[in-house]
Amino acid sequence: MGSFGLFNYWVVIILMMAGLYIVLATSNLIKKIIGLNIFQTSVFILYISVGKLDAGTAPIIDDAFVHYSNPLPHVLILTAIVVGVATTAVGLALVVRIHSMYRSVNEEEINSLDNSEQ
Repeated sequence: MGSFGLFNYWVVIILMMAGLYIVLATSNLIKKIIGLNIFQTSVFILYISVGKLDAGTAPIIDDAFVHYSNPLPHVLILTAIVVGVATTAVGLALVVRIHSMYRSVNEEEINSLDNSEQ
């Protein structure tokens, strides 16, 4: 392993912490969705990094190859990307409905408007 052997994992940690911070620190609903997408991207990178085999080849049986890469992590990530895009679309649709009802996407303003109605 060279000097960049753990680079992917450092990127995962930085993206994961940045996404978590955005979700926890901001009250803007759109920024929260962006933070969740950043966090989700870090998980994708983690799974792809773990599934990478340095000397591995495509899983095609041949006598010339000894090590094969497992395609399952990559297939699972493709499925997770599709699910992530769909959930992001649903989240943004909910934010549009919340904005049409409360005229705000700020979580604190929405909570104060809800509390003032009761």
